[in-house]
Amino acid sequence: MNELLNRTFLGNTVQSYCWFLGIILIGLLFQRLLSKWLSIAIYRFLQKYATGVSQDKLVALLKKPLRFFIFLIVLYFACEHIEFPKEWDLEPVHNFGLLMIFERLYQMLLIISITWMILRMVDFLGLVLMYRASLTESKTDDQIVPFLKEAIKIVIATFSVFLILGIVFKLNVASLIAGLGIGGLAIALAAKETLENLLGSFTIFLDKPFVVGDLIKVNGLEGHVEKIGFRSTRIRTLEKSYVTVPNKKMIDSELDNLSLRIQRRAKFSVGLTYETSSEKFKAIIAEMQTFIDAHPQTLPGETRVRMHEFESSSISIMVLYFVNTLEFDIYLAVREEINYAIIDIVNKHGGSFAYPTTSVIMK
Repeated sequence: MNELLNRTFLGNTVQSYCWFLGIILIGLLFQRLLSKWLSIAIYRFLQKYATGVSQDKLVALLKKPLRFFIFLIVLYFACEHIEFPKEWDLEPVHNFGLLMIFERLYQMLLIISITWMILRMVDFLGLVLMYRASLTESKTDDQIVPFLKEAIKIVIATFSVFLILGIVFKLNVASLIAGLGIGGLAIALAAKETLENLLGSFTIFLDKPFVVGDLIKVNGLEGHVEKIGFRSTRIRTLEKSYVTVPNKKMIDSELDNLSLRIQRRAKFSVGLTYETSSEKFKAIIAEMQTFIDAHPQTLPGETRVRMHEFESSSISIMVLYFVNTLEFDIYLAVREEINYAIIDIVNKHGGSFAYPTTSVIMK
């Protein structure tokens, strides 16, 4: 057995290959379990600050980046047991060659894995802050938390890129940052749309034409604001679709914040036949006006019921009133109640509802 283990292939003994494969295999077997344990340990450490957010949330966020990080650590210890054959005469690690490529690739992956974990921790912090924001009446904090979360993630990702350039590719980061000032104009021109959307997000944040949760109408699109980001605003439409609108369009277009209404308006026409006498019209209009004015959910003094137009097959009565609520379901219930009352009033006075007709006169 010792003779077999000490046999050499490509500059390494069989025993070294066994150590390499064994460490990789053990790492893969315990990777998932270890990542879960580490996530639970981190949650317990932060538990007193993470009120309202369950442990499963953090485990779900960290499981993939932790597995990747653990695999890289396992790979490092496994590679300590083998080496490239001396016969290959590879360049030293500080000279350009295969060893340098492997070392710098490993360093880059390690920085990416750590950055990935930090970004996921920022997401977890965002969940904690969003829960705390949901406990307050103000919607401003519901809007600022996602905004700050995205800002912090952009800063971390940018720092990580400079870290890779400095550590892995040995570039002078200070000179690179100074050089960005010279090329800033070119970058700004290339990223014109992105910068406009970024400025739009600051305008939305400062002017507050709407906040998260508001019902808005912009560019023919109507729905509830679910998220305001750096580049775009996410809207859940009344048809339950999820629409992303660039922030530039949100501030350049006419925007109607329907949540700021104090009442809901109802306006429609009731068509009666030409056979209806003027006395019946007056009685019907008067009783409709009285009923709507007396309704506890309508706004007093704002109701208008008037004979409106002579149409091709009917005489229309315009009905206009305001329901004193912002709740859509209450508005529908009040409107339905008034519609039933209109039917009863018309039938009570012997009126007839009109429908499209064509009269043929024979001479």
